[in-house]
Amino acid sequence: MPHVPLVALMAPIPSAPTPSPKIEALPGLDANGYRSHALHGPDAVWGEKNCYSDLWVELLHTLQLEPMAMLPFTLAADFEGDQWTFFKPSLGELQDLYGIDVQELTVWRPMVEHAADQLRAGKLICCEVDAYWLPDTAATDYRQKHTKTTILVASLDVEEERLGYFHNAGYFELAGEDFRGVLRAGVEEDPQFMPLFAELVRVDRMVRRPADELAALSFEMLRKHFGRRPPSNPFERFGTRVTEEFPALRSRGLPFYHAWAFANVRQAGAAFELAAEYLRWQAGFGHEGLRDASFSFDAIALGMKALILKAARAVNSGKPLQAGDLFDNIAADWDRGMKTLEQCLGQPRSVQADPSVLAQHLRVERADLEAHA
Repeated sequence: MPHVPLVALMAPIPSAPTPSPKIEALPGLDANGYRSHALHGPDAVWGEKNCYSDLWVELLHTLQLEPMAMLPFTLAADFEGDQWTFFKPSLGELQDLYGIDVQELTVWRPMVEHAADQLRAGKLICCEVDAYWLPDTAATDYRQKHTKTTILVASLDVEEERLGYFHNAGYFELAGEDFRGVLRAGVEEDPQFMPLFAELVRVDRMVRRPADELAALSFEMLRKHFGRRPPSNPFERFGTRVTEEFPALRSRGLPFYHAWAFANVRQAGAAFELAAEYLRWQAGFGHEGLRDASFSFDAIALGMKALILKAARAVNSGKPLQAGDLFDNIAADWDRGMKTLEQCLGQPRSVQADPSVLAQHLRVERADLEAHA
């Protein structure tokens, strides 16, 4: 028997590696180097649309699913009187298209405990939080003001106080005091605190459809949402309301204006930018006529971008808002786009869209935007 040194016999047996305290519903996802979807890329007119639709674009992108397929709902966007539709994907359609199941989470204990349980089971949590604690909002809300927004939690490390989450145009990580603030971790129970809304997102039954099958299913959803379009031109109603109320809006200053602009100008512009991108995507599956309508909706997105800049200058300077022609052009773009869709979807329409005229009109809208930048 070979001689074994006593020191070797006394050496401790190596222990098994300690499991990482980090819990990941999507293993390997890293905020460093994360690349956003093209809908949030540098060529987008509206880099961020709204928090809920944006996080779905990025989650589907991360799962290597096609976010374009979910976008028909944008065509039903309407002016609701004091705001535009806060457009969101239908949860039923997310399940039909991708097999992703979303259910409300009953928040009966601290959110950090819910998150640990659910992420460990491979589920994500979509929850409303205070943007005051989100470092990705450094240009607007972070450590400046308390604003409700929605994030999608994908990873959690309670010991290190780190949280990975989708928000707006990307995937981010926060830590330390921000972790404690956003999850209210370590905060004494407050009977007057009302838990914010949260949802469970299950991806364990995810379906990867062939591209043509996904597009065909989405096209039927396009027909449904087109049938839900506003019965009258929403931009005519919006232009009238803004013209009447802008002096009062201007008198309340820039902070009030920014809140109004988010609920109105940004929602309208972003909705129709997404609608245009969706129609171009569908055009690649044998519906070439949809591309003509996309020009009109591109023009709306650009026109609303010009409006948000023009109106901000009017508020800041105290001068009247001169936007009558801009409102008229945007309203005409909506009519033109919807009439083009009527023809493409087999419904009567009265005006033939000329692609060359639409392209020229889009160039004029872009020039107007650049002039007001």
